Amino acid sequence: MVATPADRSPESTLAFLREGYRFIGTRCDRLGSDIFTARLLLEPTICLRGRPAAVLFYDTERFQRAGATPKRAQRTLTGRGGVQGLDGDAHRDRKGMFLSLMTPAAVRRLGQLFADEWRARIPVWESAGPVILYDEVACVLMRAVCAWAGVPLAEREVARRTGEMHALITSATAIGPRHLRGLLSRRRAERWIGDLVERTRAGTLPVPQGSALRTIAEHRDAGGRRLPRRIAAVELLNVLRPTVAVDRYVAFAALALHDHPAWADRVRTSDEATEWFVQEVRRYYPFFPVAAARVRHAFDWQGHHFPAGCRVLLDLYGTNHHPELWPEPERFRPERFAGWRDDPYGFVPQGGGEHLAGHRCAGEWITIELMKQAVTLLTTAMRYRVPPQDLTLDLARMPTLPPSGVVLDAVCRAD
Repeated sequence: MVATPADRSPESTLAFLREGYRFIGTRCDRLGSDIFTARLLLEPTICLRGRPAAVLFYDTERFQRAGATPKRAQRTLTGRGGVQGLDGDAHRDRKGMFLSLMTPAAVRRLGQLFADEWRARIPVWESAGPVILYDEVACVLMRAVCAWAGVPLAEREVARRTGEMHALITSATAIGPRHLRGLLSRRRAERWIGDLVERTRAGTLPVPQGSALRTIAEHRDAGGRRLPRRIAAVELLNVLRPTVAVDRYVAFAALALHDHPAWADRVRTSDEATEWFVQEVRRYYPFFPVAAARVRHAFDWQGHHFPAGCRVLLDLYGTNHHPELWPEPERFRPERFAGWRDDPYGFVPQGGGEHLAGHRCAGEWITIELMKQAVTLLTTAMRYRVPPQDLTLDLARMPTLPPSGVVLDAVCRAD
């Protein structure tokens, strides 16, 4: 048996919150190992990074998701009882419900709705002076995904509902008022969506066949039971919230276009270059920091012991920057994706493994489509200037974003 390296701090939670995305990778480098133990949230935790670790982590015979996500994140980010915390047949059934929404035609439709909403906003941005891209894109995404999902959303509600989605996303690792805002937003959002679910079931709200609202409201499990109202609301929010969260990737894409102007010319004329560019944005910039699971049954792996019930964290950011997987990982190089074939364990910006049997994000295709649309719109549908501003990324903040939100000015429609 190999002695697993350990972070010797008696409690590392504050260090994790202080160091953010680099917490696991820094210790792996210092300890010379892609596995180590630490005490996090008052319990022993095994931390992993790299492709072999991802292959292990997404083995559903060895790991389960039930009880893995900290309760503070369940109460804000994911919601209690959602697909992220299910295992076995229950997970496959619920995941199948989500995947039924992600047909190529449905993904393209959402992308087109997003592009149409974006183009409709350009005249507003022209007369508005400087605009914060992150804030604007969030509202564009909220309008588009609600239209796509069959969720009625009056224009006067857009800013409030978008703010609730943001509060869910940013509050999981927050302390104090920001976390309380997430709790309150979760309560309000579940009440809003729960009412729509009830109206859909009662037939008083006309909802398109195949839409996310109707599919989730009418879904029945293997026993023929509908989802309880609150769980249905949680799962529909698990469509809306992650879609709005793509606003961060869009902000990162705009930042990458600004920092690497030669790529702006390439993506303007090449769909292939746009694909490479989008994938490199997903690899290079920080999104999800870690994924969590618990050990089902005690086992040994590469000489390391995994006790039953132990929480395990996979470093997603660190895996996407692992030098053994990605040469020059700290350089932004979209051409690295030329000829690349999907690797569900070496490239894990939104989790890894298989989509149906595993826990890979069901909305990954939506993310890619929306990012490609955004890159195309930024380079062909409008002209703009990026004025001096703070565009740094603080990797201690989870989730992170440039402090300015990426300000654009002198926006005008392209000729």
